[in-house]
Amino acid sequence: MALKKTVRGNQRSVNRHNVVTKDNSKSKEDLVQEALTKYHNYLEVEKNYSIYTVQNYLKDIDEFKMFLTKENYGDLLNIKSDNIARYYVSNLVTSGYSRKSIARKISSLRAFYRYLTVENLINKSYFDNVETPKIEKRLPKFLYQNEIEMMFNAIDTSQPLGMRDCALLELLYGSGLRVSEICSITEKNLDFPNEMIKVFGKGHKERYVPMNIRTIEALKKYIHVGRPSLIHNVELDPPLELFVNHHGGPLTPRGVRVILDNIIEKTGELGHVYPHMIRHTFATHLLDGGADLRSVQAMLGHENLSTTQIYTHVSKEQIKESYMLNHPRQTRKNS
Repeated sequence: MALKKTVRGNQRSVNRHNVVTKDNSKSKEDLVQEALTKYHNYLEVEKNYSIYTVQNYLKDIDEFKMFLTKENYGDLLNIKSDNIARYYVSNLVTSGYSRKSIARKISSLRAFYRYLTVENLINKSYFDNVETPKIEKRLPKFLYQNEIEMMFNAIDTSQPLGMRDCALLELLYGSGLRVSEICSITEKNLDFPNEMIKVFGKGHKERYVPMNIRTIEALKKYIHVGRPSLIHNVELDPPLELFVNHHGGPLTPRGVRVILDNIIEKTGELGHVYPHMIRHTFATHLLDGGADLRSVQAMLGHENLSTTQIYTHVSKEQIKESYMLNHPRQTRKNS
């Protein structure tokens, strides 16, 4: 019994670097790849992040991995310097990355190394206390009501694809859903009698979001007329997802961006519009209309109220701009 305890103790001992456990039958490269695969699965399954978010996390980690190799600092699980975080930030600054990009990359690495410590793959997280360049706070961009109407008016709702695009835009603007949430919606998530949608957001968190009358009308038209036409070629094995592409397959977040680009091009007046910008517009217009902050927080699925509060600043800026342009006492001299 004493011998068994000794063997177990030796297996769990920390080596001279920072790896907590080590399988002598595996190379360092194998251990690193195994850790990356576990983290990949964690982001997709447990955190329920979108494919694009996961790709960005892994890209940031891969860039750091290349930095370690190039500068001879070891590998992701065996780092030779305790000051690696500071060195890496300095390298990013020298390489010309923006403050926002540096903050995102360090955030990705901080989350990665916290995961490794929780999983006992290493015994030290290097990025917890590192300082990153301060980011200038920018207010979210949003559209005015007349610009939203221009987008709706640019859609030909007499065609199946137009019915889909209209229903999609109604959900983006009418319910403020994320693109990943829209792409994963099924008909079972729609509760028309109660005018609600069941949404599975980040971290598998479930919430219910209201639908307005125009959204419901657009969705019903798409479901009963537009969608059957789009899935005609795959009707024997149709996708569960509500929104489909012109081939009848599930619509992807990239597909949503292409749809918005096409709508914007047809308006002939609006600049670049991205899906999250319409989500910003949803929140801003609700607050402008008198909605309380807690309700907007619940609809957006924000964990922290501070995340939602930024839209109150957007509303204030809009009010200030309107005042500056219209109040008689605020006229500017031209001579």
